[in-house]
Amino acid sequence: MYHTARIALVGDRSDTVRSHVRIPGLLKALRVRDGLDLDAYWVPTEDAGQGMAGFDAVWVLPGSPYRSEAGALAAIRSAREGGIPFLGTCGGFQHALLEFARNVCGLTRAGHAENAPATAPEEAVVVPLACSLAGHEGAVEIAPGSRAARLLGAGRIQARYHCTYGPSPRHLDVLREHGLSFTGTDESGDVRIAELPAHPFFLATLFQPELDGDGTRAHPLITGLAAAAVEHAARAR
Repeated sequence: MYHTARIALVGDRSDTVRSHVRIPGLLKALRVRDGLDLDAYWVPTEDAGQGMAGFDAVWVLPGSPYRSEAGALAAIRSAREGGIPFLGTCGGFQHALLEFARNVCGLTRAGHAENAPATAPEEAVVVPLACSLAGHEGAVEIAPGSRAARLLGAGRIQARYHCTYGPSPRHLDVLREHGLSFTGTDESGDVRIAELPAHPFFLATLFQPELDGDGTRAHPLITGLAAAAVEHAARAR
């Protein structure tokens, strides 16, 4: 029996955010091209703190700084702990690392330099990039055997960015030690994809796969999230 999956689109929806504008077309493409029908709900970050129970997938979208950091982090934690398929892109990637640092690694004072510019350097998990990636496109090397590699079917892809913040190198080892895998890097070796191998589907990218192509076909990482959501719906119903 086929199940329509419920997906939470977590972010402060705005017509000025190109990724947000792309979403309706991508949902249509998933339904028409891939047979993956998602019942999508936009969840403002102020409301996301109520948890993600009842959803089959959570996608934390670009558009940071969010109106509620706490709400975005609560949505990510709910997906991580509840085994709900999760995708975080751009700001969603940044906040996935922040949530993991605080709630798994025990770095309770971990901060995001955009949200809290006064955060001490030794406590900032997300920091300004040495060179802004806003409007940039570049190659990403994919780790063999990773979920990203299985979904992409390639060891190297071109990715589109619109961000000026990324992970602090000083915290990567402790994140790895607690189970977070970094499975995509740019040409300089900087982290661009993170995933949790033990989770049914937990993947985050600093780049924005929703901006790939002309919007008439979903990026493989987005298709992967949709397929995982449909599987989750089938198990949960």
